[in-house]
Formats: sequence, structure tokens, C-alpha cells
Amino acid sequence: MKKYKGVISAGDKLTSEAGAEILKAGGNAFDAAIAATFMSFAASSSITSAGGGGFLLAHQANSLSLIYDFFVHTPKSKRKTDDLDFYPVDVDFGDKMQEFHVGLGSVATPGNIAGLFEVYQDLGSMPMSEIMAPVLDRMKKGIELHKQTKYQIDILTPILTITEQGKLIYLNNQKPLAIGDTYFLPQMLDTFDYLARSGPEEFYEGEIAQRISTLCNDNGGNLTYEDFKSYRVMKRKPLAMNYRDAKILTNPPPNSGGPLIIFLLKMMEGVSFEKSDYGKAKHLQALAEAIRLTGLTRIERFEKNVYANNILEHIFDPEFVTTLQQTLQNSLHKSGNTTHVSVIDQKGNVAACTTSVGEGCGYFIPGTGVMLNNMLGEEDINKQGFHKWEENTRMSSMMSPTVVLLPKGEKMGLGSGGSNRIRSAISQTIMNYVDFQLQFDDVVNNPRIHLENDHLDVEPGFRIEELDKIKLPPGVEKFYWNDQNMYFGGTHAVFMDAQGRLEGAGDRRRVGHVIKVY
Repeated sequence: MKKYKGVISAGDKLTSEAGAEILKAGGNAFDAAIAATFMSFAASSSITSAGGGGFLLAHQANSLSLIYDFFVHTPKSKRKTDDLDFYPVDVDFGDKMQEFHVGLGSVATPGNIAGLFEVYQDLGSMPMSEIMAPVLDRMKKGIELHKQTKYQIDILTPILTITEQGKLIYLNNQKPLAIGDTYFLPQMLDTFDYLARSGPEEFYEGEIAQRISTLCNDNGGNLTYEDFKSYRVMKRKPLAMNYRDAKILTNPPPNSGGPLIIFLLKMMEGVSFEKSDYGKAKHLQALAEAIRLTGLTRIERFEKNVYANNILEHIFDPEFVTTLQQTLQNSLHKSGNTTHVSVIDQKGNVAACTTSVGEGCGYFIPGTGVMLNNMLGEEDINKQGFHKWEENTRMSSMMSPTVVLLPKGEKMGLGSGGSNRIRSAISQTIMNYVDFQLQFDDVVNNPRIHLENDHLDVEPGFRIEELDKIKLPPGVEKFYWNDQNMYFGGTHAVFMDAQGRLEGAGDRRRVGHVIKVY
């Protein structure tokens, strides 16, 4: 049997293909993840961007794992609120509406370019020009819309077409692009080509940084040249904790997603499951209650102490955890825009990279075709209220690239988009893998639930008679979706089994695409 050089799982065929080309050429998982992530900035330009931020979990076989935090950073100073370009826009997911805030007043300092180059400097094995070659070649041919990218652009059209630059890209004769249409990003192509040859300095200390500073100064934004010049990638040890007999490596504080994923799993650890319990009332009741308790813990214990040195002791206080586990047990007796790339290579290296532009602020960096983020306008990461962020601080995020290690050498690398649904999407995927030992594709693509804002959102696929047995707190109602939807995340995963064989699974909610490279 042929041995794979590696496997890549991502949210788009073009993104997977760019990473696969690097694996074929002999690159490692980190080289492939860099190429794929740059490709996603073009192929999925409505949901991620070089003007956003993200994280990469680098799990090196027989070595230490490391989180690269290149998420967005708050500006060094605040403009008066009345002077900000900052306003709400409604986004229609089809079965549900969600409000986001955009404008130049919603932009934080982007880190994606700095982060990917830092990973390359530390772990890359090929010249950057070779890593970027398949990305640039594909961009020259244009990006053809398919069903999912068409959907993503359609729901975000009110944001993507705020400026004339956006209209030129995402409209065809003033009408929305259709499936099969091709759009081109010539300015982004030139920018990526220059960065591949010259490095990231132009973005953070050169003319690009100056352009963004001028744009914000003249049109109601907070960012200045100094915000870019002082931006730094942060490297951290992953948060490492056990769930049953598995070891979980994920994003540590000040990120909120990783600790909350672990906390949710700790709630579920108090319940014993058989493989046959999957989809039964016991599983769904416990999961709904764990999601609810995790949401309350986020509000009451995490958000107010996110930058405290003892935040993990505060969250995982044994007495507190035991009390909530008992609350969950008692409930049983009553009966989110982001993209992710996962790569694993034949040595067992795993690169799990999640990036986001939020929904985008609606404005592009002049001359680059790159849209800036709207992270200061994301309600989910501004829980204390808009414009109350602390200056010159790395923002907290739900994005949580994760690796799961099992005792016999099996491993899974995963992550998800989906805003506040990231923690429930990743937790359910981990449970499918560890507790219920589902087939790889089912680990990722089986239906999910999420509890938030007095609604238990339910994807189709669970048996109604089991859902009817779930007892919810007063005022919480079940909301049944007609189809699986990107609202519930996009969890792309790669796997190594106990014999060292590699596999992958892509989330069909976001047209997940897997390529196995011989």
C-alpha cells in the first residue's frame, strides 16, 4: 500500500489544492498550511483575508507543540466615538438573521501576514517563492464561484459592496455574481507576489502600512502607522488537558475558545457514554446543558478576568467544576466568519490554522485588493460592549486550532469557523471522535446543536423522538433548521490512526475538501 506524503482538509477545493501541491513537492505540513491559507484569502475572500487575524497550532512530531497567535491587536489609542465610521449591518443566514458592525472604526491591527511569515521562518522547509507559486498561478486564472462561495458572497454583499472597490470585485454589471462566474483579484495578486519575494516588512513598516493609516485617519478609523510598526506575533504553549483518555492541545488564554472547549468537555466528562448513545436523548440533553453552562461560565468567570494570570485556576476550580457537573447530571434525570485549514504529513507533523476577517469592515487597503477586518465590531469578542476595548491589547477570540492525541498514537488535527459556535462545533467533533468513535467523515459531518440566546438550534439528522425528550430551562425553545448550515461552523480535520495511516474529513457545511497526497 502506498504511503501518503500528507493529507490536507480545507474549506475550498482551490485552498486544498494549493496545499497539496506543496506536499507533492516535498514540503512539510507547515509549508502546505501557509500556501493553503494564502490561497484561502483569494478563494474564500468574503470570509477571510490578509487583513484579518488568526492562529496556527504547530504540532511537531516528537517535539514541542506551539501556538502562533497572530490575531488582531487593538489600536494604541481611541478616537472619539462620534468621529468613528462605525454602523450596523444585518446578515441573513437564511434561517436566522445576525447583526454585525462595520466601517473603518471597526478595524483592529491585522496579523495574518506577520503570522504566516513567522511560521515560515521557524518551520518552513522550502523557499517562500516556491510555497507561494501555486497560489499565484491559481490567482492569475481567476476564482470561479461555486455554490458555497456564492452563498458566502450573497449573505455578505451588503458589506462587500460598501465601496466601489468591492463592487468591482463582487458585482457583474451591478448584479450579484452567479455560480460559474469568475472574479479576479489583480491587486491582491501583485501584493502577494511582492510579499513572497520581499517579506512582510512592506505590510507593517512600508507603504501599505502608511496607506492604511491615511485611510483610517481621513475616514473615521483608529489605526495609525505605529499600530502596524509595533505589531508582533505571540508564541505560546498550547493549553494541554485530558479528556477521558485523550490529550487535548488547544489555544490558551487570552483566547477564549480553547479554555471554553476544554471546559465544555470537562462538563461532559462527568457523563459516561456508550458508542450506541450517539444521537440519543442522553447525549443531546447532556450536550445542550454543557453548552448552556459553558456560556454562563464565559460571562460570569472568563470575560471579566480574561487577562488575569490565574484565569485557568479560576475557570477550572475543582469545586466549581464538580458543582456544574452535578448540575448537568441533574438535567439528565429530568428526561459562527472564519475559515480553517488542517494538514498532516507523513512524519506526523500537524498544522492547524484558523484565520478570519470577521465579516470585513467593507473597506479595502488601497492598491492591494485586501479587505480589512471588523473585529472591533464583532459583538461576540466585544462582550463588555463596543468601544470599551483596552488599547494596545491582543484581542481574545473563539478561534481554536486543536490537536487531539490518543494513547495508541492516533491523532486528530482540527479547527472551525463559526464565531460563537466554534466552541460547540469543535467540542462535538472531539466527542464524536473520542466518545462515539465514529467514522472519520461522520466525526466532522454529523449534525450539530448549539444553545445561545434562549434558542437551542438543531440541525436536521437527529431523531425527533430523541429531541422531544430534551428538557430545556424555562424560556429556551428549540429552533429546527431546514438544512445543515455554515452557521454551525466549518470543522476541517486530518487524522493519523494507530498504524500511522493518514486520513482527512472536510465539513460539507463549507464545501470542505480533502486531498490525500502520495
